[in-house]
Amino acid sequence: MSLVRYSPLANMLSRWPSVWDDDELTTVSAASNNLDVYETADEVVVRANVAGVPADKVDITFEKGVLWVKAEKEEKTDDADKKHYSRSSWSYSYRVAVPGTIDYNKEPTAEVEDGVVVVTFKKAEASKPKKLTVTKKQK
Repeated sequence: MSLVRYSPLANMLSRWPSVWDDDELTTVSAASNNLDVYETADEVVVRANVAGVPADKVDITFEKGVLWVKAEKEEKTDDADKKHYSRSSWSYSYRVAVPGTIDYNKEPTAEVEDGVVVVTFKKAEASKPKKLTVTKKQK
């Protein structure tokens, strides 16, 4: 058996809570993804935030029931008079399984308005709710 030097700092750090073990941090991260998915009687709608990105820079892929929305924007400023150069970029990436039974024969629609991509899928007839009439049983 070998001797191990005692280190009060190592002992203290081993008991210190890790940021990655915090459940609240995960919840905040998941809640801030700016993605909404909801169903109506006829449609499944996915709304994703892509603030500041023009429609031609948004890439949307739908494959095997999974929707993937990617968007990137890059800005460069070069002011030679002030000897100033700046560059900034934004990127968004959302991947979500589309719930419900959608109609694969109908093309989904995708629109960008006010920094939000709205992708709409039509539901299949089999998955739409049906209204039944109730009658009194005849004797």
